[in-house]
Amino acid sequence: MIVIYGLLVLSFIVCIHELGHYASARICGVRVESFSLGMGPVLLHKQGKMTDWRLSLLPIGGYCGLKGEQDFRNAYEAGLSHVQADSDSMYGVKPLARAFIGFSGPLANFLLAVISMTVVAMTGYTYYASSTKITLANEVYPEMHSAAADAGLLTGDTVLTVSGESVADFSELFSAIASRPDEDIRITVDRAGEVLSFTVHTDMDTSTGAGKIGVVSDPDSVTAREAKRYAFFPAIAHGTAETCNMLYMTVKSIALLFRGVKVTEAVSGPARITTMLGGTVKNGFSAGWRTGLSSLLEFVALISVSLFFMNLLPIPILDGSLVLFSLIEAVFHIEISPKIKNNVQYIGLVFIAALFLIALTSDARYFYGAFHGNH
Repeated sequence: MIVIYGLLVLSFIVCIHELGHYASARICGVRVESFSLGMGPVLLHKQGKMTDWRLSLLPIGGYCGLKGEQDFRNAYEAGLSHVQADSDSMYGVKPLARAFIGFSGPLANFLLAVISMTVVAMTGYTYYASSTKITLANEVYPEMHSAAADAGLLTGDTVLTVSGESVADFSELFSAIASRPDEDIRITVDRAGEVLSFTVHTDMDTSTGAGKIGVVSDPDSVTAREAKRYAFFPAIAHGTAETCNMLYMTVKSIALLFRGVKVTEAVSGPARITTMLGGTVKNGFSAGWRTGLSSLLEFVALISVSLFFMNLLPIPILDGSLVLFSLIEAVFHIEISPKIKNNVQYIGLVFIAALFLIALTSDARYFYGAFHGNH
């Protein structure tokens, strides 16, 4: 059931992306020839006035088939210097309209993330967390390095702030440090009633890219805590801010791939994402509907933000490439030749295939380790 839950949620996220393309295409006068829930062989379909609505076999997302998407390839194969297209097709509308259509899919994912985090802010949830009283990790696990110990922190210190930000519990402390790998951070602690401040240089976990300082929580201080609940308009503001913070952290995480992070461990493939989503649904709702809903929506928001960012990268076959080429044509009043558009598609296919192989390798290593770690 975990896999089924994960597939359903992941398919929903992808379909929201495709609905963004669908809506913008209709606004711009581009005919949507097909829209499918799922991929692969078509199980059921209903021909509408303009669109063939489909339910396909594989519950792994969906697609939105726009008229004339491959006109540039047909023009290239015919040896033409420009694309010939009908007025209601992808290359029959103006470049800015194409850019809008390309951008709308990722935008739909970003809006989904904002809505998800807004609902979380309005709903609130109960969670369990330790206090910010720390134990140096090297005292529990001698093989571990503790940057906190190097900086002068001691077991029993209670952390008050990290880089000027107050931390109320260990989960907030963990998040504040995880977002600052390989950086000098200022940590303020309460030591037996005396407030002290230390500069700690965080380590970077090469398997995740997260920052760490070598401390563990106090298990005896775990208590149930209630997340703050917001009214409607403050919830929108909070949800938008949280989504923007997720986007910032996504961009920062991508940059860390060039600073020594092990790509095959840090990049998750479809199998791991599906399993994690399914596990979030199952475990979250078993702890209560508010906790389950909040956990699920936070995960949905995180994946949606990742899709927003990744799809806008100027990589051929991704939406970002269509947006970039369309903006170039609009600004410079030129038409990029069908040959160039066709050739860069193959470059994009190679890149995506390589990324997919890395993700599959990462998934295989993860599940192999999980399986052998439990036996």
